[in-house]
Amino acid sequence: MVIKKELTGLQAYQKLTDLCARSEHCQQEMLEKMRQWGVSEEEQAEVMQRLVEERYVDDERFARAFIYDKIRYSKWGRRKVEQALWMKRIDEHISKPLLDEVDDEEYLKILRPMLKLKRKGIRAKSEYEATMKLIKYALSRGFTMDIIKQCIDVTDEEEDEFAE
Repeated sequence: MVIKKELTGLQAYQKLTDLCARSEHCQQEMLEKMRQWGVSEEEQAEVMQRLVEERYVDDERFARAFIYDKIRYSKWGRRKVEQALWMKRIDEHISKPLLDEVDDEEYLKILRPMLKLKRKGIRAKSEYEATMKLIKYALSRGFTMDIIKQCIDVTDEEEDEFAE
């Protein structure tokens, strides 16, 4: 039997500042940690206010880093990043302008090689079926249809050039 010891506001603050010093976190993550630790709601509000005032937690800074990491390293598309930010309760007035800053060319640079590699591994009876599988794959990675269409069209054109 495990007995959980509830933390005081000060103990939670110290643990959270240590955590925030190592990596970016959003307010939702901090509140969730405090709930798990059994910190009272009053103390949660005080600790959160102090973390924000002292700039340990900044949802805009977190969203900027999150977007950058998920697009470049995890190779996610806009929709998947939007959904993940929504689940972390990042306000749309923060996330939308940051996502709008990402140029379509950035998504294209990520999606083109992914689709090219995926195309090699697809087993399909027709070109139409292969294209549908590529579209489904790209949608599952969170890319928008307009970006996917640009990549599919380019891939098809490139294949036509090689065939001539």
